[in-house]
Amino acid sequence: MIGAGAALMLRRGPSGRRPLSPVARAAGGAALGAARWANKRGRRGAKWAAKRGGELWDRVPVDTVREELGDALDSAREKVADVVESELRDLRKAIRRQRKRLGV
Repeated sequence: MIGAGAALMLRRGPSGRRPLSPVARAAGGAALGAARWANKRGRRGAKWAAKRGGELWDRVPVDTVREELGDALDSAREKVADVVESELRDLRKAIRRQRKRLGV
């Protein structure tokens, strides 16, 4: 059924045009309108950020952010190291069991 429906939609009609052409044209026009709308809003937002960006950046507590991110990264490193250490320990145990089973 899907193949027959696709064939009917992509065939050329008596006028020589495909039945999907008007739909595709309308979709393209709608996409163009949406792109223009987004461009206008984006330009306005970029201008606002350029005007107020410096004063907003001055309010950011850089030292606090740096310290908190550093703490979070240290904690993450420790957790990853613990997991890797645990996995290596389990792997060594499994290798020992296999060697013992094989008599090596």
